Amino acid sequence: MSCDPSLLLCLPDDLFGMVSRFLLPRDVCNLSLCCKSLHAVASSEKVWLTQCDKVGVLPLVDLVQWREGVSSYKALCRFLLRVKPLLGIWVHQNPELGNLVYVMPGFLSVVGCRIIPQELGHLGIQDGPIQWSSVFEVIGDFNGSTIFFLHGREEETDYVHPGSVKYIDESCNVLLLEIEAREQDNGGSSSRNSSSAMLQTGSLHDSGAMISGKACRSSSEISRLQREGGNAEATVPFSKLCFSDRRKLLEVTCGLVRQEVPGMAAGPLFPAVRDDCDNFQKDLVLLKERRAILCQICSHGSGRIDNEESSQGAESPLQLEQDDIKKSCNWSKDLSDLLNKENGRIQCTKKKSLGGYFWGGFKQMLRKSSSVNESYAIFDKFTSRREMKHARLEDFLRSSNEIGLTLKASTVKFSSYRAWPNMPDSWFALFKMPLQVPSADQIYAGLWGGTFGWPPGKPSQDKPGKALFIVLLSYEESQEQKLLIATKILEGTHYVLHPNGSAMFIVDINDPSSDSFPFDSNRDTLSVEIKHAFTGEGISNGYGFRYPGSKPGSLFVFENGVLAFVWKDTRVVLTLQRLDLQQLLKKGERVPSLPPISNFSYLTKSYSNVFTGFPSSSTSSPSPR
Repeated sequence: MSCDPSLLLCLPDDLFGMVSRFLLPRDVCNLSLCCKSLHAVASSEKVWLTQCDKVGVLPLVDLVQWREGVSSYKALCRFLLRVKPLLGIWVHQNPELGNLVYVMPGFLSVVGCRIIPQELGHLGIQDGPIQWSSVFEVIGDFNGSTIFFLHGREEETDYVHPGSVKYIDESCNVLLLEIEAREQDNGGSSSRNSSSAMLQTGSLHDSGAMISGKACRSSSEISRLQREGGNAEATVPFSKLCFSDRRKLLEVTCGLVRQEVPGMAAGPLFPAVRDDCDNFQKDLVLLKERRAILCQICSHGSGRIDNEESSQGAESPLQLEQDDIKKSCNWSKDLSDLLNKENGRIQCTKKKSLGGYFWGGFKQMLRKSSSVNESYAIFDKFTSRREMKHARLEDFLRSSNEIGLTLKASTVKFSSYRAWPNMPDSWFALFKMPLQVPSADQIYAGLWGGTFGWPPGKPSQDKPGKALFIVLLSYEESQEQKLLIATKILEGTHYVLHPNGSAMFIVDINDPSSDSFPFDSNRDTLSVEIKHAFTGEGISNGYGFRYPGSKPGSLFVFENGVLAFVWKDTRVVLTLQRLDLQQLLKKGERVPSLPPISNFSYLTKSYSNVFTGFPSSSTSSPSPR
């Protein structure tokens, strides 16, 4: 049976919009390429409103409000599809407290918010305000493109650090803060040829992508780069730099591109809860003005450090030259020596370190060798291997015309233990926590908030403040067991008792418990009605901080949805309630951010709450464990 394509054109816009719900965005784009008539139908606002709704980032009423800031629903759909993989829970293992970043919608943006370790107020988990600080945001411009802003506070001043967003993988599990080296297109291959000619003749000067004015490369250096990358100007990946160079380059770049937050831009990052109509409408007005200011900041510059001579007269505060980098860099001695050349070779300062003693002793052994030429050949071989391990900062800066701050969302294979990823210590990165969606056979999966003691989620007279624990419940099948694992991802104590990623308890859903709940009733609760009870083990102070022990206990499930794990010997109880972090943050209290690089990923090991220095940040005593 044949179908007349013209029938599609006869459909009303509303009906065609309903039909388009069964199409992917790329299918709608392909349909618009068929003919002029289908192009007009497939480009209608109602069709792309349907596509925006399908993305599932926002309810329909919010989509209508976001549309005011973009050119079309098609542009809005482009932005939503790009940033959707960023939404969710991101963590880093350092510090042990305050490492949880929740990414949620703002206004034509997504905002990364760090949840602050804290005690619960008298309202409990569901209604009590939660403290948070801003980490970054990705804003959509008029055409649906993305703009990245890193947040940070230095010397009692709030700053934003503009940058770009690289392609976001749909299944990304790592957010990397990097400096991107880019080739500026100034005439295509001709500019590359001229740059290559300058490289060969050793006449690189301030217009080249380097940090230290005039310098030249030896023929051996050029040939090495050609062998490794096939081109003397091959871009050096930021990830190939050693940790100290990556950190310093991030710090210097952030210091150069940072913009002080204007008064209006210091307003809300997302609107209040919709139930509060007056404040919600006021927040929308402020959010629109704030977004306009931030987009204006980016319109004056790209957030990149441009090394071309053509930018010397630019008025943009974000177009910075290499001399600015060199003047602003407080380079370490090793890095300064790395940039100094004598007779075309780098002279490195000798350091009294373990590596220095090793190489000094190794060279003495080489001098004692009977064959001097053979000794130097061996030494050059080991030296080249050592150089190949990390790229040089000088090569990274020379490999491009400009550099800029960038957010990179990638998919990386890494191992995990009981839902907690094994994270490298030296990455400026956040790692996504896989959040299982509750289903018929996994009804307890998801994010929960917990406190110690009974009744659940509220302070008592003898303990006015209770530490908030954020726990991720996930399922794992092992042999004939179906395990429910409660992984701790945030601890609201003043000093961490167990590392993040610890299993607060593990129970076997297939193993019912015969234990009775130790509390019959409480004046603040209704009668205790237990639906299910499961046997398991709870965390204990058995083998120290990194390898805690476990003791037997039971998990009780109540009719009102509350979970309670009770340690059998001590009768200590951990109660859990489902959390909606997005709603809690909208009711919450914002506290100052950390300095920008530490704000993204605080790589210094710390077992205490790094936010306790702020007057508005609460502290709490250790849990009763």
